Amino acid sequence: MAGIIDFNGVEFVNTFVSLFVALLLGTLIGAERQYRQRNAGLRTNALVALGASAFVDLGMRLMGNQGATQVLAYVASGVGFLGAGVILKEGMNIRGLNTAATVWCSAVTGAFAGADHPAEAALMCGFVLAGNTFLRPLVNLIERAPIDESRTESIFEMRVTTDEGSRDALRELLDERLEAAKYPAREIREMEREDGVEIVATLAATSVEAEELDAIAEELGRLTNVAHAAWSSRASD
Repeated sequence: MAGIIDFNGVEFVNTFVSLFVALLLGTLIGAERQYRQRNAGLRTNALVALGASAFVDLGMRLMGNQGATQVLAYVASGVGFLGAGVILKEGMNIRGLNTAATVWCSAVTGAFAGADHPAEAALMCGFVLAGNTFLRPLVNLIERAPIDESRTESIFEMRVTTDEGSRDALRELLDERLEAAKYPAREIREMEREDGVEIVATLAATSVEAEELDAIAEELGRLTNVAHAAWSSRASD
């Protein structure tokens, strides 16, 4: 009964507009995710935007700008937990980071709408769509560019396979060759293999000249007691 008596038509229309704008813009963001068959698609992004808008609008109705500010902090942390649910780890690969970030941006879009800033909400929506659409060709271009080992920070390893009797001598020789080439080993470890012992030297350097490591591997590979010699790299943490 109190809700009927205290009904404010102007505030109701304001809330309706805020929720409608949030739902519409969240749907636009989610449509792009749905088209690309992501875990968090159209309905998820639309509901996240709608929920964020409703929380912020309710906070403003109850306590003004202070209430909206307090609610925003909880919305940001709450949506962070929601976004973590779409992040999947498959072996060494992690999927869903971009989708989780999009869900978070949908919440910000809804928060703008709930705070009675529809123009800013629309602007945020446009930037999210632009980031997910127009930056894709740039990402593909960067990923397809050839890697220059001398300009990247990676972990480099020199691997040499030998027999049990030659392990100590070859370990010393490997260390000497790397020192002479100005690529000192940060760590040298040994691993037992069916065909002998693999000596793995992890270099202290985070960038190398590929030709120099190729020369060392080729030199060691020509030794009679060496079954295999090669180097590899992987991205540093």
